[in-house]
Amino acid sequence: MKITVRSAVEADLSAVLTLHSELNPDDAPLPRTSAEAIWAAISRQQGRTILVADAGGTVAGTADCIVLPNLTRGGRAILFVENVVVAGSFQRRGVGRRLMEAAVRLGESAGCYKVQLLAADDEYVHTFYEACGFTSQAEGFRRYLPQAPRR
Repeated sequence: MKITVRSAVEADLSAVLTLHSELNPDDAPLPRTSAEAIWAAISRQQGRTILVADAGGTVAGTADCIVLPNLTRGGRAILFVENVVVAGSFQRRGVGRRLMEAAVRLGESAGCYKVQLLAADDEYVHTFYEACGFTSQAEGFRRYLPQAPRR
């Protein structure tokens, strides 16, 4: 199976949303008009790249990457990776590894000094990222915010 990782385009939006529903199955589906507006905002955001892994014409995985300018480390940026998901039917076939390799290349090409991500607290997820060359370096913290009413 040939896997090609590329930047997502608007035509990939439905596939990306389907993958996100696998990542967060308890989330209500995002209304199409909201998804399209968010996609437009993401597309305009400098340094933002949503990667997709194409396996024979099927979007099999995705990763959301953003380059964050930085005033430390000699001004070298940081690449953050979020919302990494591979479709269940494509797991353990090299799709996730290809996505992470592409994210690292994206960081290298942007002159970043590190690629950073948070991972679910699951041993198999940690094993995957370690196999991709990542190391557990710090403990992450989160504070979830209540959902604001829609305008």
